Amino acid sequence: MIRLDNIKLRPDESEQNLIKIAQKRLKKPIKQFKIVKKSLDARDKNNIFWVYSIAFSDEPEEMKQPLERLARPPKVAVIGSGPAGLFCALRLVDRGVAPVIIERGERVDERSETINKFFTERVLNTESNVQFGEGGAGTYSDGKLNTQTHDGLNRDVLEYFAAFGAPQEILYLNKPHIGSDRLKNTLKNIRGYIENRGGKYLFNTKFIGFSAKDGAIKSIKIKDAATGEEGEIEVDCAVLAIGHSARDTFEMLAKSGVEMTARDFAVGVRIEHLAHEISLAQYGKYCKLLPAADYKLVSHAHERTVFTFCMCPGGVVIPAASESGGVAVNGMSNYARDGINSNCALMVQMTRGDFGEDLFAGMRFQREMERRAYLLGGGQFKAPIQLYKDFKEDRISSRLGEVQPTYAAGTEFAPLNEALPKVAVSALKAAIPDMDRRLRGFAAPDAILTGVETRFSSPVRIERGGDLQSVTLKGLFPCGEGSGYSGGITSSAADGLKVAECIYNMYKN
Repeated sequence: MIRLDNIKLRPDESEQNLIKIAQKRLKKPIKQFKIVKKSLDARDKNNIFWVYSIAFSDEPEEMKQPLERLARPPKVAVIGSGPAGLFCALRLVDRGVAPVIIERGERVDERSETINKFFTERVLNTESNVQFGEGGAGTYSDGKLNTQTHDGLNRDVLEYFAAFGAPQEILYLNKPHIGSDRLKNTLKNIRGYIENRGGKYLFNTKFIGFSAKDGAIKSIKIKDAATGEEGEIEVDCAVLAIGHSARDTFEMLAKSGVEMTARDFAVGVRIEHLAHEISLAQYGKYCKLLPAADYKLVSHAHERTVFTFCMCPGGVVIPAASESGGVAVNGMSNYARDGINSNCALMVQMTRGDFGEDLFAGMRFQREMERRAYLLGGGQFKAPIQLYKDFKEDRISSRLGEVQPTYAAGTEFAPLNEALPKVAVSALKAAIPDMDRRLRGFAAPDAILTGVETRFSSPVRIERGGDLQSVTLKGLFPCGEGSGYSGGITSSAADGLKVAECIYNMYKN
């Protein structure tokens, strides 16, 4: 396999030119090639180009060795079908283990109908929503796969996604994404694969407890959402991939004696701009030739760090509540990223000193912010919004500018300082103009702030040891974002693979 790096193309050049460049460098004809990396260099707006690494060979690619399967597999329950649980189950079936997947929410198609009803009619299903259901919260966030981690399993995650219908370009793009629209079919393809190999899904089924003997888990207790009927499943192992918003499950686990610790987290708002203005600021004259621009910004203008998170080019702000009487927001974009606005979470780092030292003080802090936002929005899950120019001057906005809010459940002008902690308000006021120095237009007067963003990460960690098992209970494997061991789709999926490998290694002999 021959590889060529640092091949540059202007935005208006075809990728077919890569063949010509490769032939010129190697001084021999090239029939076909494979892109192995593609990123955009936009540091100089007058000289923007795509940078490629390509590989080609006249010999067939070496086939991967098939995964060795267990002859006597254990009984495993995977609780949660978000990225961590889903990829744990996927790896387990490839290893000859047929898990039972317990999901409190619905299949992705039914879930989409339920969520659309929430967006348009403001009728919330507290068991199946943006947070709970097949694919977890990541299903409705753009399917962003870039990560700050360097886990060797990250590549496996991308290859699994590509094998089940995600765009093949995720294998080489520097900032890969699937899009919430395409992710749904990928999830269904993965489900079919797991079921065809003996795995079983129990949707609309809530994990409500467990039984143990001699310090090891023996069964999990479940409840059918439709009938209210309770049941019990005998297990050798249970994987806790419950997501960062399973507050009732956290409380149940704590009452059952599972060791957990409180965590710091961040809270903030969503900020929306016109997508064209962001692209113009990032790419200048090339903006019409390139996809909607993204950005990543950090400000230290205040004693509290403020940072952007989950940036959605050409996306929308969505209702993300999972509890009655509270407003929480998130961002989402489809594969094309062709919406009129772009948005991101604008987050302020919080510490336990802000909300208290006991285990669930952070969870109560999040919930109280969401309830204040609900009241400020006038109820019925409408979100409070404020133009940036009014937020910085402590005025209630009275009319919109060019930027129109995309939050589907409706909005009301309100003072966001009444929903946010005082320290977050002062930090945001310092950070937004500071970020504008690096991204012109970020502090646009008519940029819309929508509150509140509280589901950045889990407020607790379920403690596990070096063997990835709960320090309290053998056979219980805390996993993914909800247990405090990852952040985002890729790192959560990689953690799921890691837990699956751990279970496999326990039983392979």
